[in-house]
Amino acid sequence: MKDHSIASTFGFLAALSIVTASGLAAQQPATRTYKRDVPAELLSQAKVSEDSARMVAMARVPGSTVTALELEREHGLLIWSFDLMVAGKPGIEEVEVDALTGKIARVEHEKN
Repeated sequence: MKDHSIASTFGFLAALSIVTASGLAAQQPATRTYKRDVPAELLSQAKVSEDSARMVAMARVPGSTVTALELEREHGLLIWSFDLMVAGKPGIEEVEVDALTGKIARVEHEKN
């Protein structure tokens, strides 16, 4: 009877690891196809990851797609700057996320 419960436990753990691995794979960002300017010296100072900052920016502009990303110092802040496009809408939304706090620093609509 012990062998059966051990086998059941291993079976459960194997199934759990497959579900967990597939869930994590689904959370990974798709292949980046946008222009990206992220200097290594600034990246080493960022406390908020690119992926986290992108999620914040895209939540601010639902249905958007990243067309460009830059990590830069602007107005004394270290920021992730995202250019976001929404299909069917003219222009670009530039969303700046503070790379130290993860809060939105600025949002600006840029016309084409």
